[in-house]
Amino acid sequence: MADTTFGPKGWTPECLGDQSGKTYIITGANAGAGFQAARVLLKKSAKVVMLNRSAEKSEVAIADLKQEFGAKADVSFIRMDLSVLESVREAAGEVLKTVRRIDALINNAAIAQVPTRKLTVDGFESQLGTNHYGHFLLNGLLFDRIAESNGRIVVVASLGYNMGLKTIKFADMNWEEGYGANTAYSQSKLAQMMFAYELQDRLAAAGRKEVAVYVCHPGSSATSLITTSGSRTMRFIWWLMTKTPMVQTAKQGSYPEVMCATEESLTEQRALYGPTGRLQAVGPVGKGTLNAHAHDKAVMTRLWEESEKAVGFEWKL
Repeated sequence: MADTTFGPKGWTPECLGDQSGKTYIITGANAGAGFQAARVLLKKSAKVVMLNRSAEKSEVAIADLKQEFGAKADVSFIRMDLSVLESVREAAGEVLKTVRRIDALINNAAIAQVPTRKLTVDGFESQLGTNHYGHFLLNGLLFDRIAESNGRIVVVASLGYNMGLKTIKFADMNWEEGYGANTAYSQSKLAQMMFAYELQDRLAAAGRKEVAVYVCHPGSSATSLITTSGSRTMRFIWWLMTKTPMVQTAKQGSYPEVMCATEESLTEQRALYGPTGRLQAVGPVGKGTLNAHAHDKAVMTRLWEESEKAVGFEWKL
């Protein structure tokens, strides 16, 4: 059943009030849903800091945003390659030096459907290393600044968590055997969700109420995600799909993450927010279906412990 909390049209940017004085950090914000989220927030006078891999693309994105919203639009860029832990540490250090407050950290960046198994420079399967480990470390390094602002952590997941093994392959997390582009992607997005739900539990156990953690997904949105890292066949299939009603615009795909970053009436954290229409791929934005394997406690706890060891960072809550 569709969530009607925000009416028949669901949550839209029209629900968003003035954001003056608030600062939002978005990973992967030079294109796709991340770029559109930046547009929505800048239109409401927020400050946006992009964490992107490509300096060239970031400069173009910022130029486009300043052309749209004026030279005084408060948007900037810090280079960060999520697949490289040292790059994440350097970017977090720069954020802590230059960004006084963080009202929400939107974990938007991702790679998907990498056709052949690749490892990051730190030795992780590329999708798990980029989508999960990079964000896991970034959030840990920036957590105290987020807490100081009574801010939010927003994890942008994917309905792909319902595919693949529906659990974490602890015996072979890097897929030395049986690698598949989709199964590895599914594990990486499930890992991101488990990070968020386990963080919720750890914050509750520690009596920490300063930070709220939300999980959302963009549905089927016409972003550059597949075209950036997918195989030629997958890119062609995705191009065909974008011509159907089963794919919505990147702007619509940004609504769930902006909602989770800003909406004051959003109180339920153990949830999955996104489109609530057909197959929850398109349609009005609200609370969707969250399947139990995404918050299997034993798996979440082990994943957290394994992640701390992998990235060399221990969270202090």
